[in-house]
Amino acid sequence: MATSGLSRTRALWRCVRAIGLVFRGLWTMHRHFGGATPEVRNRHIQTWSRDVLRVFGVSLGVRGMAPSGGLVVANHISWLDILVINAAQPVRFVSKSDVGRWPLLGKLVVEAGTLMIERTSRRDAMRVVHRMTDDLRLGHTVAIFPEGTTHDGSAVLPFHANLIQAAISAPCAVTPVGLSYWPSAQAEHTGAPKSLAAAFVGDMNLVQSVWSVLRRGPVHALVDWGEPQEAQGRDRRAWAAALEREVARLSQSQAPGHDEPMQDQHERRDAQACAPVQSRS
Repeated sequence: MATSGLSRTRALWRCVRAIGLVFRGLWTMHRHFGGATPEVRNRHIQTWSRDVLRVFGVSLGVRGMAPSGGLVVANHISWLDILVINAAQPVRFVSKSDVGRWPLLGKLVVEAGTLMIERTSRRDAMRVVHRMTDDLRLGHTVAIFPEGTTHDGSAVLPFHANLIQAAISAPCAVTPVGLSYWPSAQAEHTGAPKSLAAAFVGDMNLVQSVWSVLRRGPVHALVDWGEPQEAQGRDRRAWAAALEREVARLSQSQAPGHDEPMQDQHERRDAQACAPVQSRS
């Protein structure tokens, strides 16, 4: 793990401020979320997310129009992804149940309205699809990371199609969004490589990843909203394939290879959805 960037002292000070924000978030939820409207809750979530990004030295860029409802699908690079999307447009996430057991952060995630899923259980996946469908019918915005794991951002992985069924059942539009991390706001225009500071991959644990972001200095997060898509008669696998290509374009990443037949590849990915994965959020 690289340690260039900020001095250890400055990184530790950032860490203290970040811990303070976690406790502030817990207090805000206890104090204001009880009878709050969705609009008030979202305003608190967006403000808090932007404050956390600022403490971590992450600037935010946004392109396109954020949706006001429907399903959102994004590539997945880091635990920062949730903060970055919520800073741009608060949504309701679907996350693996392990995240809810993270110290302090887990409670924040749960209280923010995240839907928890046991990825090793087909029955629980069906439960979450039904819950997502209900929320989508009510006009809520629900976000998923269909890759099922984090990566370094260089290429988008084939999407699991199971949860996309909720958009077909609702029915509603799906908005693809591409996430990318850069050394600066200007870097993407100069041909510079993407920043790896935010990548949560390999054997890295959460504490190591947080320290990496704190220590490695400025990072620019780019949220690129695509155009909402309707199913147009596609099943979830065909729709997932189209969405993953669009997310790859928006995130300036390599699209998944399709050397095997498209349907076979997505059937394999759906079958793997019930096996243990290394998803970080």
